[in-house]
Amino acid sequence: MVTVKFIWEDGADRSIGLPHYATEGAAGADVKAHLPEGPVTLDPGERTLVGTGLRMAIPAGYEAQLRPRSGLALKHGIILPNSPGTIDCDYRGPLGIIVMNAGSGPFTVEHGMRIAQMVVAPVTQARFTLVETLDDTPRGAGGFGSTGTI
Repeated sequence: MVTVKFIWEDGADRSIGLPHYATEGAAGADVKAHLPEGPVTLDPGERTLVGTGLRMAIPAGYEAQLRPRSGLALKHGIILPNSPGTIDCDYRGPLGIIVMNAGSGPFTVEHGMRIAQMVVAPVTQARFTLVETLDDTPRGAGGFGSTGTI
């Protein structure tokens, strides 16, 4: 098991807790909004950076991916526009979540609300090299729906 280390930012409300897995089989840990100054209401199409009150250290060779919570996306249109958002292992700044209202009505983010999920995943860094030609494949250069209509 990988250990991700957290520290609270100065003055953070620690009662909201660290990210946690809601079930034994959950791939993503719920992350909560830290809004000590009060709720934030997003109108349709609006986005904001929601703080968590946390900073973290991810082990080398791993990343943390931030993803939307499916219930918020389905019921209210609340998404993370850069999903999955990547947090690199060498980042030590505040953990913030870009939240967007893609729904049809206003949505209020409350302090302590589960606003995203975090998936910790291994990372492979590639070597990039320039070559004269690429190998042929049956697909070739086909893209953007070229493999079928559905």
